[in-house]
Amino acid sequence: MIDPEDREQQAAVTRLLLYYLNAPIAEGCSLRGVLPAPGAVRIAVQAGDGKDSATFLYEIPHDAVAPYYLPGILRTVLAGTQLYSSSDISEAMGMTVIRLRPQEITPDPEPEQGQTLTVLRALSDPGDDENPFLIGFLSLEHDLLRLYVQRPDRPGVIGVDIRVTSAPTALVGSLPSLIEEDQYRRPSPDDPHCDLLVDLTHWQTG
Repeated sequence: MIDPEDREQQAAVTRLLLYYLNAPIAEGCSLRGVLPAPGAVRIAVQAGDGKDSATFLYEIPHDAVAPYYLPGILRTVLAGTQLYSSSDISEAMGMTVIRLRPQEITPDPEPEQGQTLTVLRALSDPGDDENPFLIGFLSLEHDLLRLYVQRPDRPGVIGVDIRVTSAPTALVGSLPSLIEEDQYRRPSPDDPHCDLLVDLTHWQTG
């Protein structure tokens, strides 16, 4: 039986990596699966195409790193040649298992598309289906994202402009209160999809 904490970690990793079923996790590499192992998660990655392809299982201990960092760790590992000791190599289901040591790996930064997805996921919690806050979005120029939000107790749609490459967790968590502050509000004559705009492109924590 899987330990409850391991089960929660495994589920979190699985949810996080679903996005990579439709996008390469690194150049020439695609996600094939997320498998449970005792005290660890194994991420199946196919490198190459056709007859020249091979699938590897990258094993990462659950207690070594938070799920959020796994994509960056995999991008680093898959970006170039890595050296592993024989004790870190095994086999399962016809695939080579490579045990990673996350504490020795610097995660590759999240690309802009991934950062956008992170923001949208944070604002579209399935638990808020009855009172949704995020009701739309539009990617504009480089790293500029317009969110369309609506307070369940207020009429009208609000457009919120943020920079995804500099959107800290504090900004995302503070959006419901920030959209009420007059200093950020301005008219929206060019966007028929919202009643006013809130410009948070230069917002910083106090």
